[in-house]
Amino acid sequence: MNIAAIILAAGQGTRMQSDLPKVLHQIGSAPMIIHAMASANTLDPQQMIVVTGHGGQQVANAVGDWRDDVSFATQDEQLGTAHAVQQAAPALDGFDGDAVVLYGDTPFISGDTLAAMQSARATGAAVVVLGFDTAQPGGYGRLIVGPDGLEAIVEAKEATPEQLAITLCNSGVVMADAATLMDLVNAVGNDNAKGEYYLTDIVGIARSRGLTCAAVTCAEQETMGVNSRVDLAAAEAVFQWNRRGRALDEGVTLTAPETVFFAFDTHIGRDVSIAPNVVFGPGVTVETGAEIRAFCHLEGCHVAEGAQIGPYARLRPGAEIGGGARVGNFVEVKNAVLHEGAKVNHLTYIGDAEIGKRANIGAGTITCNYDGVFKHKTTIGDDAFIGSNSSLVAPLTIADAGYVASGSTVTTNINAGDLAIARARQVNKPGLGARMVARLRALKEKS
Repeated sequence: MNIAAIILAAGQGTRMQSDLPKVLHQIGSAPMIIHAMASANTLDPQQMIVVTGHGGQQVANAVGDWRDDVSFATQDEQLGTAHAVQQAAPALDGFDGDAVVLYGDTPFISGDTLAAMQSARATGAAVVVLGFDTAQPGGYGRLIVGPDGLEAIVEAKEATPEQLAITLCNSGVVMADAATLMDLVNAVGNDNAKGEYYLTDIVGIARSRGLTCAAVTCAEQETMGVNSRVDLAAAEAVFQWNRRGRALDEGVTLTAPETVFFAFDTHIGRDVSIAPNVVFGPGVTVETGAEIRAFCHLEGCHVAEGAQIGPYARLRPGAEIGGGARVGNFVEVKNAVLHEGAKVNHLTYIGDAEIGKRANIGAGTITCNYDGVFKHKTTIGDDAFIGSNSSLVAPLTIADAGYVASGSTVTTNINAGDLAIARARQVNKPGLGARMVARLRALKEKS
């Protein structure tokens, strides 16, 4: 069956105390709304509609960075959730299929839960509402379920004592035939304390028309909404806990799981070993058998099979680390390729470069890639050797098996097998060192 996803993302989120739209605050290095979109993607929707309001252009830009076929609707006035869903009607004109309503600030709805809602639709429920059981129902709306399905959603402030004792609560997630959904929301009124149009009212309207409604339940954690910085921190903790568990289940070794932080799109292969205090930013793939040692930070990079990173290494966007290559302590790599077996073991910066197979880069080497206006590339061939404390001034090519003497500042290309020495000749002054120290000590005694 065709399905469309409507993601509500118009709220300002005043409790976040931020100029940034609430749904753009990040969990796992990705905006919350991207997590909601990922949930919707499990249904393979034919259409995805994001309803924006506060900071709408910012939200649209962020969404467009992740998926380029999203439609947008604008809720100029925040008049309630039913009103927000109404704004998606033009985008659904002529659409034949179901629609699911999700929320940009509710990032953890699982694909299995949405599939269960689809199953309830397939067995005849005109409207399916997602609920959850909780020991502390508080101000949540209660789902009233009877012999013939979901009978009503009662807001806590309007509930009787008996209804308040119900622990099955409303998440706000709804699925229905798209045309039916729009017909129902168009019938919602705003005769309530806030004068808003509530999506929850569609259940009562549907029942009054003889339509069957059903409730599907999920774990409470899936329905976690984010309305404050405290909620955001809690959601980040939930994301990391779940992601670490998934990594362990997939054959990744985490020495101290609670100290490793993943991003939304981190991909880790089997038999990868990750030591304590490692942070993965967006866009990282680590292949089978690689080792990430302690206190490393990786983002926008690819680490091939059997490579060894760290400790205390930083891989920045564009870093491509080949099979069996080594990037050691206090090494930074940016927009550079290290081919198979290359070694950059100590205190080194490699930027805008290509390092050949089995090349060895000595401690303290830097590629001088920036002239203040443009970036330039350094190319180092297979089996080259760069001595410690060398400065390689790009643009520069060092051919296969080229050798750079320690302490050199290299500005000219080096041919295959050549040795480059680019440093001033050492001059020793007999006895001058001792005389200088004696003079300085005498000055210190007089002061």
